[in-house]
This record gives sequence, C-alpha cells and structure tokens, in this order.
Amino acid sequence: MIQKKICMLGAFAVGKTSLVARYVKSMFSEKYLTTVGVKIEKKLVKVDNQDVMLMLWDLAGEDEFNKVQTSYLRGSSGFILVIDGTRHTTLDVALNLQKNLQESFGKLPFILVFNKADLVNEWEIDPGTIEMLQASGNIVFRSSAKTGQNVEEVFLTLAEMMVK
Repeated sequence: MIQKKICMLGAFAVGKTSLVARYVKSMFSEKYLTTVGVKIEKKLVKVDNQDVMLMLWDLAGEDEFNKVQTSYLRGSSGFILVIDGTRHTTLDVALNLQKNLQESFGKLPFILVFNKADLVNEWEIDPGTIEMLQASGNIVFRSSAKTGQNVEEVFLTLAEMMVK
C-alpha cells in the first residue's frame, strides 16, 4: 500500500476542517472549531487499482507562510489550498502560500479549492478570476463542505495527481 501525505492549507475559517470531516466522515457541523496546530485524519482510496492511504494533515489557518510550521509540511506529496469564496483576502493568502510552497518544496501537486459554493450569492470572488486561474493551468474546484459538492472529487483528483 502506498501512503501519501496531503496538507490542507489556507487562511483562518476557510473550511479546511469541514472539508476533511465531510470527506472522511461524511459529516458537516455548523459549529466553528479552531484547529490548533495540526489534526491528522486518514482515508483509504483506490487509484488505478492501487490502495492509497491518504494522510490528511489539517493545519491551523495562517495568514502568512512564515507562520505555517515548516515541519508539518515536510514529506508532503501534495497540497489543497482552500479559499473562502465569500472573502477575497483568502485568495491572496492561498496564492502567497502556493508561491512560497513552490519555492521551498519544488513543484508538488496542488489544487485550489473555492469553498462555500452553497453561499455563492455572497461571494466576493468573481467567476472571471476563477476562470483566469484555470486558464493559467491550475486545477480549480468549487466546493461546499456543507452540501458535499465536489468534496470527493477534490481529494480523488489530488490522489491521482500524486500517484502518477
């Protein structure tokens, strides 16, 4: 069996913990619980008929790369950068994190996830920005931890990218 470490990164309250809970336990809670440090979950998936154990590292939200514990990031096979569609500043945080990750760890697979698709009427990030990011070659999903929209697809797509 192959093991792959995925780090969930993004600003505070973008939905990292909720995405992991929806993916691993098929549940969603309205209660906001701040992640302190890191919380690790596991999920077994099949990729190309191979068993792959995903180790999901849910890191505390950070607004600066320097504050992310570098030791938590070591050994990662890929990253999910979570953005809250209702807060434009979280896009800037995610893009800065991605830039700094690439400088520090090289070109590892990553996915940009615009979370809170169930609140699309409240979004500050316009569709043109998302389309531009996709046109630049980024893998981008719109998701909702609340409804489950695209949650499974996000993790399986990254698992496939890491295994190939």
